Amino acid sequence: MYSTFSPRYSLLTFALAAAVGGSSVAHAQSSTAGAAPAPVTTTAAPTTVTYDGFVDTYYAYDFNAPPTFDRAYTTQPARSDEFNVNLAMLGATLSQERFRARLALQAGTSVQSNYAGEPAIGAVSGPSVSRSIQEAYVGTQLAENVWVDAGIYLSHVGAESFISRSNLTYTRSLVADYSPYYQSGVRLSYSASPKLSLQLHVVNGWQNISENNHSKMIGTQIAFTPSEKIALTYNTLLGREADFRQFHDFIVSIKPTNTLTLLGQADYGRQGASEWMGAMATAKYQIATNDAVVARIETYRDPDQVVVVTGSPSGFETQSASIGFDHALSPQVQWRNELRGFWTKDAIYPSAEGPLKRDAFVVTSLSAGF
Repeated sequence: MYSTFSPRYSLLTFALAAAVGGSSVAHAQSSTAGAAPAPVTTTAAPTTVTYDGFVDTYYAYDFNAPPTFDRAYTTQPARSDEFNVNLAMLGATLSQERFRARLALQAGTSVQSNYAGEPAIGAVSGPSVSRSIQEAYVGTQLAENVWVDAGIYLSHVGAESFISRSNLTYTRSLVADYSPYYQSGVRLSYSASPKLSLQLHVVNGWQNISENNHSKMIGTQIAFTPSEKIALTYNTLLGREADFRQFHDFIVSIKPTNTLTLLGQADYGRQGASEWMGAMATAKYQIATNDAVVARIETYRDPDQVVVVTGSPSGFETQSASIGFDHALSPQVQWRNELRGFWTKDAIYPSAEGPLKRDAFVVTSLSAGF
């Protein structure tokens, strides 16, 4: 949800307007002898600014009781036995007829966890520089239904957002956690029809704002919505990391009834001779106007530890299942709960007794957004 305010009262608005050459109506008066002053007016395209914000607080308890309170191999919830903020963000979006821009700032334990892998090469790189910026981009319209945006923006891959209120489940799936949540580069988007949209991306790399090599990755998206009940998406990322990497992401969303939503995702990646893959299936059932139950099953396999480094003989081979209950206290406020378990081939999950082959936790969250 968004709220619209007068832009003249916001420094954030001023910065966005300057970034896209935002203009205002200017008035000047001139006079000549014996004549009344005549106004001279310069007009510009109308500018609108919308604001959005979100705060997600949580308490999670990991039954393994990890000694450092950090929950391993996840970005959400990142801490155990602790009241904390998963994500707090504030954004502003500026729109003109042929220009647009967005700036969104963020903080929270999911941010700190997700940006921990940012490359720190040189004096002005690394997570301390980039993690407070969720999005910062400027765009312009090249032709009808064709836009180009440049800067930092949320990733085009995956079925789940970094912002929990946008997802069917409170916690994010394994395929979401181990594919990019954000990108830095250039995005070309084309709405071919109300049912078909296409994207082309040139980005620094696999979820990194600071560059770690002299190569770029190419990303694509084909999104097809044949009906109001079905949506199909195919995403790719191709380019050199340690070796040439290719990543394919298939998503299907089905809403057979007004109360039932089904979501599935399957990923396949290859780098050199190594492969990894993952899949998840989620179902959400609206049991009442403000109440819903949601369940998910998933699997992930990265034996050569291309994406998930465990240091164990079999790498990251994990299955997971979860069940949750959501209650909307108001259109802006949500109370979400989830119980989730993991089973792995190797003992990789930390506990007070040492690494274990299983993990489970329960989490409750109270969030609000506008």
